[in-house]
Amino acid sequence: MNPWINAKVLKIKKWTKNLFSIFLKAPISTFQAGQFTKLALYENNQTKKIQRAYSFVNAPSNQNLEIYIVRIPNGKLSNLLYTLQSGDNVFIKQNAFGFFILKEIPDCETLWMFATGTAIGPYCSILQEGGKDIERFKNIVLIHAVRYKNELTYLPLMKQLYLKYNRKLKIQTIISREKDNDSLLGRIPFLLKNKIIENTIGLEINQKNTHIMLCGNPSMVKETYLLLNKERNMTKHLRKKHGHITMENYW
Repeated sequence: MNPWINAKVLKIKKWTKNLFSIFLKAPISTFQAGQFTKLALYENNQTKKIQRAYSFVNAPSNQNLEIYIVRIPNGKLSNLLYTLQSGDNVFIKQNAFGFFILKEIPDCETLWMFATGTAIGPYCSILQEGGKDIERFKNIVLIHAVRYKNELTYLPLMKQLYLKYNRKLKIQTIISREKDNDSLLGRIPFLLKNKIIENTIGLEINQKNTHIMLCGNPSMVKETYLLLNKERNMTKHLRKKHGHITMENYW
């Protein structure tokens, strides 16, 4: 049993007309960095809850819950959440879900974290939490891919984390639909196929010392997995059979 409980809205941060973060206070159970929860509100008729899954951005040690959301055109829940005000209530699950956590990642030299859009959230949670699980890796590479520069809303936090980890963490942004001097241009599969990401970062992706985390747009996750599987002989990581790639679709 995983009951719904009430969460109070502390604030809504509207980054763009389609991207926002919701900050909540709720007595949820302890979660692990990288996990997700579910939020819900009643439809207008007050008889049926609309629910969706969202990852935590905040570290588990931070009691102010933070969730990064894209407002979907005609999306039932995201548009309702976007219009909430401080002091409003929303339903949240008592217990978190998911295995997109560092405890599930095998030891390796370099851990690559690939995200598109709002899927940067679970990595922000993992990196803000830190701890012994993250100390196992010599290098961590955080890749955030978006369409436009104004969608790099968590770049200031990424830069803070870069300083926190003192060269262990490398960050790279990618923009697909406009040029930016500080970002690579294109889509993740193309940039991987042509080794542009690796040449920019200065680290190689291979079977021997690399693990890949993929989170975000299902087409990016699928294309990137198939590319790495075909061209690098990297396999999906399973609990019963260790591999090189851990995946989570973001819708």
